[in-house]
Amino acid sequence: MKRCLILMLPLALAACAKPPQGEPATPPAATAPAATQPASADTAALLSAYRWRLNDAKDASGKRIEALFVSADKPLQLDFKDGRVSVGNTCNHMGGAYSVAGDKLKFDRFASTLMACIDAKLMALDQEIGKRLETESTFALQTGDAPTLTLTASNGDTLTFKGEPTAETRYGGPGETAFLEVAAQTKPCNHPLIPNLQCLQVREIKYDDKGIKTGTDGSFENFYGNIEGYTHEPGIRNVVRVKRYTIKNPPADGGSLAYVLDMVVESETVKR
Repeated sequence: MKRCLILMLPLALAACAKPPQGEPATPPAATAPAATQPASADTAALLSAYRWRLNDAKDASGKRIEALFVSADKPLQLDFKDGRVSVGNTCNHMGGAYSVAGDKLKFDRFASTLMACIDAKLMALDQEIGKRLETESTFALQTGDAPTLTLTASNGDTLTFKGEPTAETRYGGPGETAFLEVAAQTKPCNHPLIPNLQCLQVREIKYDDKGIKTGTDGSFENFYGNIEGYTHEPGIRNVVRVKRYTIKNPPADGGSLAYVLDMVVESETVKR
């Protein structure tokens, strides 16, 4: 049995603390630029309702910025929540606070993990997106059937992001956090509509606020649904943190709960 990856559970269990709010700024003189303020409730709600994936990026001459497109199936992604933004599908995890003044969107200097990536283009992606976001940009939000977020920097670089509804938007509310242990091997399970179905073997586990497992482990059971964002590899046992949502109008042949992967907490190779 070989243990491949274990993350510290207290970090997985903890929620991100909101940064302390400073005293209100003194109103600027009429000739001074507008003071940067937190995004309005409407703007913040629109930004946080979607996951924004980079769809196009051009410099001032209209030339595509190829350095921002490293992986076609994992485009750069912005996630806004509680006055902060995280940048996904880069080499390192990046994120920081953001604020809005009129049609200007400003990102504070990002904090970042310090991993090294084998792929040189992916490694360079952190710097390429960082230098374009860690500045004040003009922004435009378009909602409807094809939501888009367009950021235009002072140097003329224009980044266009396509919005995809978050799980909270799709299921109409915040989900419940749960931890699931997924066994290394699937097993045959009966389904009236799907012959020869193989089901994940899953059991729920609980931790206290210090990351210590509480209670006793139950039995693994057939998991007939799927965990959105999770791909199972035979022979790998995982503990995953998920968001669990209630489906308001489930189909007749489906379950009433939806599961969305938040993060893999622990992963272990199990020899048969």
